[in-house]
Amino acid sequence: MPRIVSRIVSLISSATEIVHALGELDSLVGRSHECDYPEAVRALPVCTRPRIAVDASSAEIDAQVKQSSRDSISIYDVYDDVISALEPTHILTQIQCEVCAVSLRDVEAALARGMTGQPRIVSLQPDSLAGIWNDIRRVAASLDIDERGERLIADLQSRMRFPLPAARPTVACIEWMEPLMAAGNWTPELIELAGGRNLFGEPGRHSPWMNWDDLVAADPDVIIVAPCGFDLPRTEQELYWMTNRPGWQSLRARKYLADGNAYFNRPGPRVVETTRILAEVLHPESFVPTLRGIGWRALS
Repeated sequence: MPRIVSRIVSLISSATEIVHALGELDSLVGRSHECDYPEAVRALPVCTRPRIAVDASSAEIDAQVKQSSRDSISIYDVYDDVISALEPTHILTQIQCEVCAVSLRDVEAALARGMTGQPRIVSLQPDSLAGIWNDIRRVAASLDIDERGERLIADLQSRMRFPLPAARPTVACIEWMEPLMAAGNWTPELIELAGGRNLFGEPGRHSPWMNWDDLVAADPDVIIVAPCGFDLPRTEQELYWMTNRPGWQSLRARKYLADGNAYFNRPGPRVVETTRILAEVLHPESFVPTLRGIGWRALS
């Protein structure tokens, strides 16, 4: 029996990349405002928008998000009329973080408002590396291509294994600059896979707020600044939150900027490239810097 043709609306950028990696890009009919890879998805109808000023400073964005949380208001709008017109068979969303992307709660609210159709809601929860693999399985299973999902996972896992030097530098990975937040969830695992020792944040747990004095006291070998949702130019624009802190210049760490939007904060197939970025910055003597200028750059 031939497989039913799917019509997928993806409301999370990592899910869009999973669909692409599974070979189902032609089934995508709508996307979130954040979905930007591969380039072809930019032509699809946009089904969401942020309610906060995303071009504000790090501190201002944090204040807006916290105010929305106090008011129990989502920071995203879901265009139920656009989604209804697309007649999706599947809507991909997530329950991992209501700040980072449109959540299951947002989709359920749109359905309650009378969004037409009965699409299958596939909700992802990428809180760890195992969670990312399970999300790929979840999407593949919803599309009746389970074996293809397993092949994709095996391929990605094999590409994340490479010989590493014996030295394991200590690493502080920063996910937000003001207030200061360390990278958690899957990032500590990627640091370990790339031959580093993670100092802040725990695998499988939300990214924690951190104290500047604790970072100084830890005296890491490497500091990577990869704010959630920021590319390299935007991170550089906001870097004063780090450079103006007392003791920044005297820290002995090698310091790097990384693209949080495309790599570090996107729990999909490009965790392979994120791991490669980490290997390149942690072990510059052992890895050709293939992603320098694309996914990371050094600070002088």
